[in-house]
Amino acid sequence: MGETMSETRSPMPLLYRRHSSGEVMKNLASVSSSLLPAFGTLVGDDSPLLKKYVIAPYDRRYRWWQAFLVVLVIYSAWSSPFELAFKDVATGSLMYIDLVVNLFFTIDIILTFFVAYLDKTTYLLVDDHRKIAIRYVTHMMFPMDVASTLPFQSLYRLFTGKLHHGQAFGFLNLLRLWRLRRVSELFSRLEKDTRFSYFLTRCTKLICVTLFAVHSAGCFYYWIATHHSPSEETWIGSIIQDFEDKSIWLGYTYSLYWSIVTLTTVGYGDLHAVNPGEKVFNIFYMLFNIGLTSYLIGNMTNLIVHSAVKTFMMRDSINEILRYASKNRLPEGLKEQMLAHMQLKFKTAELQQEEVLEDLPKAIRSSIAQHLFRKTVEKTYLFKGISEDLSSQLVTDLKAEYFPPKVEVILQNEIPTDFYIIVSGAMEVLTHQNGMEHFLTKLGPMDMFGEIGVFFNIPQPFTVRSKKLSQVVRISHHHFKELIQPLSEDGKTIMANFTQYLKDLKKEVQEEISFLTDLLRDLNIEQMTSLNELRNHDERSSYDHEGMQGTLIDAPSRACPSRVIIHGHHPDDQTTDRGKTGKLVRLPETVDELLKLAEEKVGKRGTVIVMEDGSQVEDLDVLRDNDHIFIL
Repeated sequence: MGETMSETRSPMPLLYRRHSSGEVMKNLASVSSSLLPAFGTLVGDDSPLLKKYVIAPYDRRYRWWQAFLVVLVIYSAWSSPFELAFKDVATGSLMYIDLVVNLFFTIDIILTFFVAYLDKTTYLLVDDHRKIAIRYVTHMMFPMDVASTLPFQSLYRLFTGKLHHGQAFGFLNLLRLWRLRRVSELFSRLEKDTRFSYFLTRCTKLICVTLFAVHSAGCFYYWIATHHSPSEETWIGSIIQDFEDKSIWLGYTYSLYWSIVTLTTVGYGDLHAVNPGEKVFNIFYMLFNIGLTSYLIGNMTNLIVHSAVKTFMMRDSINEILRYASKNRLPEGLKEQMLAHMQLKFKTAELQQEEVLEDLPKAIRSSIAQHLFRKTVEKTYLFKGISEDLSSQLVTDLKAEYFPPKVEVILQNEIPTDFYIIVSGAMEVLTHQNGMEHFLTKLGPMDMFGEIGVFFNIPQPFTVRSKKLSQVVRISHHHFKELIQPLSEDGKTIMANFTQYLKDLKKEVQEEISFLTDLLRDLNIEQMTSLNELRNHDERSSYDHEGMQGTLIDAPSRACPSRVIIHGHHPDDQTTDRGKTGKLVRLPETVDELLKLAEEKVGKRGTVIVMEDGSQVEDLDVLRDNDHIFIL
């Protein structure tokens, strides 16, 4: 069993072995898309470790080793075509450098036998040494890694004692181009790594591809010239006599010049194909250039257009608004508000990131909302003193919005559905009478508006307009009512806060709500324990004074049940001492719950509930505090 369990390991342990959250985020950003943790994988210090002498492929030290090898790959990509064209350097100055580079890649081959790999079926890291070795040896990578690392020229000299200047070793050295796959893998990781600019990473990749194409084509073209006789009938021999005896860097400079001129389709004509072999090579090189140029232009176009997509979308939206306003002959003031709102939408899209948040799990969205808005909600007058539980639930489903200056957020006489909390910015409360606009008061951060219309079940009594760029959070009335109903103590606190707020309103504000003065005169906080004071759009549609006052005060409470005394006998049974057998309980929500509660308290399961006078109880709303009820 122990051996079986050790064969696969979660790919996450070494990734999370550091306690610093910053380190974790850095590692997460650099994980390749091919290294996915298994669903249900435990993350943390309790996760199982890999076997001894096994390296995790995303371990930081191993990644640095791979990055170092990429530098050597760049050297190999330059030296392999160069040594083919200029064979003297292969047995001269570059020979010892090649030996050192090959030594490092030999070490990497040995290390690969100790690097865990990801099982594509289970997405677990396999750390069994035998399985790692079998997978590597049977894969094409092993023979190619060995072939690209063997120093054929040095081995020939070791066994024969002679240096060989033939072209065979030059072509064998081209096997080292196999190492270029490491560069491709590096760029794939960097493009997914958020710590690096995608634009710069992509541009760097395109530049590297272009330079390699230019270098390789120039070296191959020079090699063709060195193997044609007579040398005067070649593209470089017709200009430079005995070019093979000249400086290596002179020949390399001419080769790069021809390659760049041909790649860019300039074609000055000073260096041109002379013999049929060179013409055939030019044909294929120019066909290759067509594909390479298309690839470069296509990628650069996509990068540039991608950065301007949002600007195009904003311009199209603004043009649509202008056409709509012109077609429907909207007033200039209304058209300006529409344009301001649309521009603000695009400017704040980066701050709101609604599309990003929608794709996140609910738990993460809740944590974000708690971080951003919880302190604001708790400092608002209506929610001072509420429980932690209610505070957390309120914040979870808040909707954040931005409003530009001089925009109406709610209108007077508008049907209320939501109320708002100001996070930043400022609002002004206005009223309209006889076509005239009157300023009432100013609101700032942590202030609320819209709640009076919601609580009293009346059309909004005021217009609220933004004074400057403002961020608000919106709370749905229906959602708010669902949260409050089961929390009686919080309901009392909220209603007490609301009542005190009404009393503290400016006189001119109170006068705008016709019934408010009479209501405050008779208001009693003990009567505010009801949560049914919140309006119900589906059941109530009357906005008269009596209906509003009844909504706030007279509705029976189910969130704070009455206390009743239950008995397990008939009210006419005089043989049982009612005082001793009665149980004082809080009245539940339904009749069924009351019958179950009676069974627990008095040990009797009944089906009928009666009062002391023998009348049957069918609706619990008729009961009051300290009523005696009998279960039959």
